[in-house]
Amino acid sequence: MVNVIPPEPGAKIHGTDPFATPAEARSPVRQLRGRLASTVTLWTAPGPAGLTVSSTVVAGGEPGRLLGIIDDESDVWAAASTAGRFAVAPLTDAHKQLADRFAGILPAPGGLFRGYDWTDTPYGPVPADVGTWVGCRLDSSREFGWGLLVEATIEAVEVGPDESPLIHFRGRYRELR
Repeated sequence: MVNVIPPEPGAKIHGTDPFATPAEARSPVRQLRGRLASTVTLWTAPGPAGLTVSSTVVAGGEPGRLLGIIDDESDVWAAASTAGRFAVAPLTDAHKQLADRFAGILPAPGGLFRGYDWTDTPYGPVPADVGTWVGCRLDSSREFGWGLLVEATIEAVEVGPDESPLIHFRGRYRELR
């Protein structure tokens, strides 16, 4: 006689995210946003505090300007608005776990900054293995959609080697080829 153990309630493994909004119920604006590839950046501020941000735009000019949309309840916003400055570093393919950690997707035992090497700057810490970053002076902010539009003046620029950026597209990281 074969003893068959019935499955536990709720023990079924889903092929898709059971908490995801069904495709037919998704906002057309959200669908459009998902189809616009964007570079993943790490914003940090003295404190330290940090946040993964994929809505960052650099505008040329003298001086250069930086715009971004962030969560107004984030620790990085509290720290940047207090300090009046912050750093932004574009991440590379090698930084997927770091991006997920600062996005709140991966656990961060001991804190977000623990377990990585950092370079201290007057604008906030930047990952030691990131060659390109900018230091920004906060100019203004205002509510914008569900986020906060942050406007800043670029005061410091460090341009490192040309590396493949970490790209976010359709809810996943992609490699630029």
